[in-house]
Amino acid sequence: MKTGNVRLDRHARHILLKEIGGPGQKRLAGATVALVGVGGLGAPAALYLAAAGVGRLILIDPDVVDLSNLQRQILFKTEDVGVDKVRAGQAAIQHLDPAIEVEVQVQRLDATNAERLIAGADLVLDGTDQFETRFAVNAACHALGIPLVSGAVGRWDGQVAVFGSGLSKTDPRGEALPCYRCFVPEVPPQAETCAEMGIVGALTGVVGSMMALEAIKWLTKAGKPLMGRLWMMDGLSGQSRTVRLKADPACPCCGAR
Repeated sequence: MKTGNVRLDRHARHILLKEIGGPGQKRLAGATVALVGVGGLGAPAALYLAAAGVGRLILIDPDVVDLSNLQRQILFKTEDVGVDKVRAGQAAIQHLDPAIEVEVQVQRLDATNAERLIAGADLVLDGTDQFETRFAVNAACHALGIPLVSGAVGRWDGQVAVFGSGLSKTDPRGEALPCYRCFVPEVPPQAETCAEMGIVGALTGVVGSMMALEAIKWLTKAGKPLMGRLWMMDGLSGQSRTVRLKADPACPCCGAR
């Protein structure tokens, strides 16, 4: 794909918005976004980012499609069962828009390869449910100065936040942005995955779409992204609220900036 190429016929509804317009759509076309985890959250986020015209997506996931995934991972079809998630996702995205460049990484992101896997991205989305992976993504984003959109779900609850500690390394301590580990410094006791606690499928669509929305806002410079803020949703009651997060001077990742 030619970086910065705006296609009026495909993205006219974006271009009509004064907050995006032609310049914002050009930023999307020239952007690279890495998605760590192509599951319940990564699946809808990837589809909406591709539909929005993000020029290059990096899909990072070690797993293959399982029949149980289809309850919520809308990127995949029954015929994809047994196929690498990133390769099935690449096919689905390019079926939606052949002009999108999709790089696939069939491997688990960890502390040893995180910086290499996300290097060159303008933004990273993390929708994984393993805290060790989340910590590794966060550390790499902080080190490389890449903003991080983090989403999480469990049972009926979901949350999204944007972390930018790597963008504020030289800011005065009172103005520093938090990282993910300012919010979750250590693995919570008795932490569970979706496979262990259960998840309502439609909730992952809401939270994954919210992650894509935050990515689009950040890349196009539209509105006020959730930078340093946490949006929380209770799916059972239909209520949501947003709280501000602060940088922790004792944070094990960004405390020394």
